Amino acid sequence: MTTPSGPGPGQPDPGLAAIISERRQLINLAYRLLGSLAEAEDAVQETYARWYALTPGQRDAIASPGAWLTTVTSRICFDQLGSARARRERYVGQWIPEPLPEPAEWIGSRPGTPADAADRITLDESVSMAFLVVLEAMTPAERVAFILHDVFGYPFTEIARIVGRTAAACRQLASSGRRRIRAAHPPAAPTARQAAIIRDFKNAWQTRDIAALVALLDPGATITADGGGQATAALHPIEGAGQVARYLATSPLTDQP
Repeated sequence: MTTPSGPGPGQPDPGLAAIISERRQLINLAYRLLGSLAEAEDAVQETYARWYALTPGQRDAIASPGAWLTTVTSRICFDQLGSARARRERYVGQWIPEPLPEPAEWIGSRPGTPADAADRITLDESVSMAFLVVLEAMTPAERVAFILHDVFGYPFTEIARIVGRTAAACRQLASSGRRRIRAAHPPAAPTARQAAIIRDFKNAWQTRDIAALVALLDPGATITADGGGQATAALHPIEGAGQVARYLATSPLTDQP
């Protein structure tokens, strides 16, 4: 008598469920690597397309499907980062990463229904706008090595196979990325202090109080606007507390977050 190797009629395939369960991890990884939810979705879709393009025998031979999916997603993102840099050099104005949308705006969600929990990005400091902006200054190899190792805990031997470098070189790439992050992120103020600064800043902006804005800004403050080539925005970064304050004081209040 033979024993069926797959699920019975009408029963879910546990192997398929395990593969689909990796989606959230892959989206989290791809968003941090690419800084764009739409591009992350595309990268993960391409990963699954490559998985299903394998023959059943090829899929059965993969010891860890989750690791395979992660590696392929990382390689797709690594290749895309190189071409993205060229596209962003032709971008109108300054490119900044795309912030995460509200849950109802997520790709694939229907009006009035919550976004699929499997698609939600895990929120932590590595998806803050300031963090993503620093990532944009890294080379593709630096970004992949840093994110995979420092955020997702992948060993350098695995990262080396993705970026085509030695494990030692990947260690140096991640270290370089770490230095960039430390240099761009001074120690944070206590939460209560941050809330007070944000409240005072909002009030100064709404009342167009340039002196109050200057007092709240660091003398070396820089603001970068991104209108996507559609909305009115400064084409180049504005530097210095005085210049930033004057720019904010003349910006339409309807644009405020």
